[in-house]
Amino acid sequence: MNGPTGAHQARKRFGQHFLHDPHVIARIIAAVAPLPGEHLVEIGPGLGAITVPLLRACGQLSAVELDRDVIPHLRAATAGLGRLDILEADALTVDFSALRHDQRPLRLVGNLPYNISTPLLFHFLEAAAHIRDMHFMLQKEVVERMAAGPGEADYGRLSVMLQARLKVVPLFEIGPGAFRPPPKVDSAIVRLLPLPEPRVPAALQAAFAEVVRLAFAQRRKQLRNTLKTVLAADAIEAAGVDPAARAETLDLAAYVRLAEAIPPR
Repeated sequence: MNGPTGAHQARKRFGQHFLHDPHVIARIIAAVAPLPGEHLVEIGPGLGAITVPLLRACGQLSAVELDRDVIPHLRAATAGLGRLDILEADALTVDFSALRHDQRPLRLVGNLPYNISTPLLFHFLEAAAHIRDMHFMLQKEVVERMAAGPGEADYGRLSVMLQARLKVVPLFEIGPGAFRPPPKVDSAIVRLLPLPEPRVPAALQAAFAEVVRLAFAQRRKQLRNTLKTVLAADAIEAAGVDPAARAETLDLAAYVRLAEAIPPR
């Protein structure tokens, strides 16, 4: 999760903002509570603000870093602290299920670049069966969207899709002053816990994703209009959903029923 900048300048194209506030770093480590022998994977370690205390606590750490220029700084900061395995790659291209080599589930930690945070979250979902938990720093408004419930202003496609697979627990907020350079937004730490069983059966996941996508693509319109390419109004009603309702009023169970109503193709 990035560290003291030293001579290295944050790169705008990587969405870098280096964390430097020791109080915030301590709170993050306390939230993660790493233990020796656990398989932690840090996304975007940067200069090592979080990497160093994580490595001290667990003795071994995997890290995924896209910016090759920070890797020498990272190795210098962690020298002698334990085993650090660095994968120089874009996290969006990494098969996280393949990083699990034994019975230990992965624990993901990271300061996710705000410009690609949503695609990254969906990518991590693909490996949810191999992950014990995730602790991420994100833009505060993204965390609010992730945790929102039906009827709330922030409730949307991201809320529904994540909550189908994860328990979303917002932990605490972080001001811009904790970073160099300071971002123009507030940040927040969120804990994501993969559910023992997804709330959407595997056979329905494609239809579920399509219904949710269509419903929220034009969220101000009634479902009879947004879903007309996959469900007629009478089929929506037969699923126990008002065709005149709008996307933000439906809970996850209603979306599952709509997915079940879509005829097989």
